[in-house]
Amino acid sequence: MKRVIALLLLSLTSVSLLSACNTIAGAGKDVERAGQEIQGAAKGK
Repeated sequence: MKRVIALLLLSLTSVSLLSACNTIAGAGKDVERAGQEIQGAAKGK
């Protein structure tokens, strides 16, 4: 029973970490896109 609980906790932790990585990656893309827009505005585009 302890083994099942340990595997369940490990699985939940893994899923949480993977979903957090996707969220951070998406936020990074948004910040990069905003930076490109600011550069474009500064260059007069």
